[in-house]
Amino acid sequence: MAGDQGARLLAISDLHIGHPENRAIVEALHPQTPGDWLLVAGDVADTVADVEWALGLLADRFAKVVWAPGNHELWTPPGDPVTLRGVARYEHLVQRCRALGVVTPEDPYPVWTGVGGPVLVAPLFLLYDHSWRPEGLDTPEAALAEAHRVGVVCTDEYLLHPDPYPSRSAWCAARLALTERRLAERDGALPTVLVNHYPLVREPTRVLRYPIFAQWCGTEATADWHLRFDAAAVVYGHLHIPRTTWHDGVRFEEVSVGYPREWRQRPTPPGRLRRILPPPPA
Repeated sequence: MAGDQGARLLAISDLHIGHPENRAIVEALHPQTPGDWLLVAGDVADTVADVEWALGLLADRFAKVVWAPGNHELWTPPGDPVTLRGVARYEHLVQRCRALGVVTPEDPYPVWTGVGGPVLVAPLFLLYDHSWRPEGLDTPEAALAEAHRVGVVCTDEYLLHPDPYPSRSAWCAARLALTERRLAERDGALPTVLVNHYPLVREPTRVLRYPIFAQWCGTEATADWHLRFDAAAVVYGHLHIPRTTWHDGVRFEEVSVGYPREWRQRPTPPGRLRRILPPPPA
């Protein structure tokens, strides 16, 4: 139960279980107490069947699983029997998650009442709008053209379809409006844990090897959300640079596993669940 004083609010993202080594990591994930919750901040897998397998396995083990989609779940890759695109694909994933008992961004936000709580746990689905552009590139079109010129282009440009929206930026704008309204209507007495695939602030992208890739990593529209919505912590992934940073006194946790070629180079073993609450020692 969430009120179990030994229970913890844990997080992970970017499982990418299409890689056999990463599937084995997921198979080895277990709670340490019966009351542990798990936040999954996107990029579970590329196909619907793999997403369903992984989240179903985790939902059977953890007291509650909360999922925020990444870009990979929204791809329509060749070979996936589920050929839905855009909003229809997202809504299909939401229905499959609900059948598994997994909380999605479309569900009521649950309240964690364990140590460090009570807090409202809010899974977000926001996308990006190409507003995180390199200096001197004044429009999204200019930033995208430069990305093509230098050969650093996100696969989303080919596999993440925004249907029925005219662009991913337009879909992002709609998601921002919907989510901002829901967060504004929450119980203001409760702090939040915001769970989003992308960082809510741009600062974590400053260490990217290819800075131009930041245009696929978030939006300026959320730059103050951690303050406006009283975040006790922000959980994200996408960058494949797991670490803890602080912004305006708020703890941001990048919790991704990443690809085998990335985690093999790190000194720490892959797949370690990050503790969000109770807060880890300073």
